[in-house]
Amino acid sequence: MRHQVQLQIGPVALRVGSQWAGPIKALTRLYEGYPEPEAPCDFTVRLEPDKPWRRWIRPSVAVGGDYRLPGSVPLALRHGLLAAELGMNLQMALGHKRHLLLHASSVERDGRALLMTGESGAGKSTLAALLGERGWRLMGDEFALLDLDDGTLHPFPRAISLKNGSIAMLETEVEGRRLGPRLDGTPKGVIRHLRPNAGAIAAMAERAAPALILFPRFGADLAPAVRKVGAAEVFVRLTQASTNYVTLGERGFDALTRLVVSTPARAIDYHDTANALALVEGLWADLAR
Repeated sequence: MRHQVQLQIGPVALRVGSQWAGPIKALTRLYEGYPEPEAPCDFTVRLEPDKPWRRWIRPSVAVGGDYRLPGSVPLALRHGLLAAELGMNLQMALGHKRHLLLHASSVERDGRALLMTGESGAGKSTLAALLGERGWRLMGDEFALLDLDDGTLHPFPRAISLKNGSIAMLETEVEGRRLGPRLDGTPKGVIRHLRPNAGAIAAMAERAAPALILFPRFGADLAPAVRKVGAAEVFVRLTQASTNYVTLGERGFDALTRLVVSTPARAIDYHDTANALALVEGLWADLAR
């Protein structure tokens, strides 16, 4: 690759290479302050033209690397930063086997972690981003990494992918230099990435014990509500949220079972972010009683 950057994010080292300078410049700026790996990288992402002439004529970016999805649709070069982020997601989802991967957001306070997972549009990324600016430590957004031996969560504080309405909300919370470029017209609408704050980056080697599993659900017509979630439902929902549960076999089953048995779970309904934040703080306060 003509241009590349290497990043250490929690316990994972990633190399991203590109035939174009633009995506790497944007990625380097977004991940300002992250350390470079001291050991060989775990995964490589490659941003390449899907056809040789697509490097210059109507440039389009195909996402490749150690693992790739056949038939995936290339992105326009103006969305090169998004392609790099999707490439990192792909390598982790298909290749990572050192931890149980959960598609979830996680934040930490006082050594204990809150794990949030749900369907697309549930608001877990927005909640994690806001909590990370309001007294919590952001541990991760796209993936939560559960240790297969001791059940702790490893931080994986990648940039948070803010979408559509959540962008304006976070623009009032954080300094502009932590925000990536505004990406219009992506398959998921408008996207803008947010770099975690310096505290989250500095503490990316500090694990935390899971203390609460939360299943948020957003809807403009939903009344605020909290309900307990039984262990069987939690187990099934987390297997559906894991990209490598089946691959890990017995070790994945044991790790997930320990998490479900030892960690209380709640589902919340909410119709605005302030309401959701209040529900989260209330549930967290209940744990201390």
